[in-house]
Amino acid sequence: MAPLRRDMLLGGAATMAALWAGPALAQSPYPSQPIQLIHGFGAGGNADVVARLVAQKLAGALGQPVVVEIKSGAGGAIASGYVAKAKPDGYTLVLLTGAHTVSAAIAKNLPYDPVKDFAFVSTVSSFPFVVAVRAEHPARTLADLLDIARKEPGKVTFTSVGIGSTQHMVGELLASTAGVRLLHIPYRGGGAPVQAVIGGDVDVLADTLTVAAPHIKSGRLRALGVTSAQPWPGAPGVPTVAATLPGFEVRSWLGLAAPAGTPEAVVQRLNAETRKALADPEFQNTLAGLGSEAAPRAPADMLAMVQRDIARWRDVAAKAGIAP
Repeated sequence: MAPLRRDMLLGGAATMAALWAGPALAQSPYPSQPIQLIHGFGAGGNADVVARLVAQKLAGALGQPVVVEIKSGAGGAIASGYVAKAKPDGYTLVLLTGAHTVSAAIAKNLPYDPVKDFAFVSTVSSFPFVVAVRAEHPARTLADLLDIARKEPGKVTFTSVGIGSTQHMVGELLASTAGVRLLHIPYRGGGAPVQAVIGGDVDVLADTLTVAAPHIKSGRLRALGVTSAQPWPGAPGVPTVAATLPGFEVRSWLGLAAPAGTPEAVVQRLNAETRKALADPEFQNTLAGLGSEAAPRAPADMLAMVQRDIARWRDVAAKAGIAP
């Protein structure tokens, strides 16, 4: 073969090899840039605190900054809608709460599909709610409270952080399970609901231990029951609601998700690193201080949980007459 022709063939082969290698070289290992972690709730609240804990852990494990950004409003739906429409590359994540499934159950026109538009990564934490009354309330036990509600239907009031909130649905589920009628008095969130109960404007608080525990410890609230199936370590001495209403259980959650279409390898990497973070005793102790416990799940298990919760809250809403 003539030298010139041989050089031309070798040069052509090298060019083709470079063209084939180009896309592979361009795809850097994940992650190669900072990651956004979005949530839809107020600064300093439970979701915000946990989001920042998770961000710190993931940043250390992944070798890239994980930046928490708040897009609050509409019970987390604004944040969820933003992430649902983001590029599915693993660089935009959302910290969902149990409110995600409540919104899916009762909202008429969400700007996203609560199941199909997300690649679920893992739940992070799980926690119950506590049913409490002010210290001066005549009900000493949950059975006392339900007896009062049966004798005076609609007179016993309960509060929440808004219509359609998980707290609202806990109150409605309590009423329907007990066969009583309770009157819902919603507030816009913050400290208003707990202050309304302490002040005697509303009878019953159904809220997280993060909110209620300081007031229970101070003696301003009396805890009547915790909504976990078993006694909860963060509420020592508080009986379960199930002790009075067998089978009653409500536990909410926080969890990570990405836009649908995110590569499976990225989802699995995020799941693995989240699990490692949740195995850290210091992380677990911090969650316990918030009234929660670490609750990792496989992506498929988180998806199944979301679907079950949506179906459950739809049933509760229908029985309570809550229209979409």
